[in-house]
Amino acid sequence: MGVRKRERAEQIKEANKSLAFAKLNNCPTSPRKMRLVADLVRGEKIDKALNILRFSQKEASKKLEKLLLSAINNWQQKNTEGDLEEAGLFVKEIKVDGGAMLKRLRPAPQGRAHRIRKRSNHVTIVLGASNNTLSNS
Repeated sequence: MGVRKRERAEQIKEANKSLAFAKLNNCPTSPRKMRLVADLVRGEKIDKALNILRFSQKEASKKLEKLLLSAINNWQQKNTEGDLEEAGLFVKEIKVDGGAMLKRLRPAPQGRAHRIRKRSNHVTIVLGASNNTLSNS
């Protein structure tokens, strides 16, 4: 590996120390429904995001709440000396991508069939620390 490539890799690794992420793959809801809930918490602090998800009526909010708690736990394991309240964590990035699609047939009149697409999605949450005092010490 070249010197510049190694230095750049080390810079990226240092930048990612303040980040924590969690992924949810093959969640059996449509990406459109999941994006409606994901848009509510994008950019919010984790306390507010958890409250939004906890009191939302949507089915997708339960899965996103569990995923957000997992990302918070990942951050705590990564930063053992850091305090959760002092870090000022927020939802830096949340992506909802389409997953595998199950294709089924539903009978229709006059011997025809209609295709039913059962969609799934992949969700990725990235948490960032707004207070960078931990990385400077």
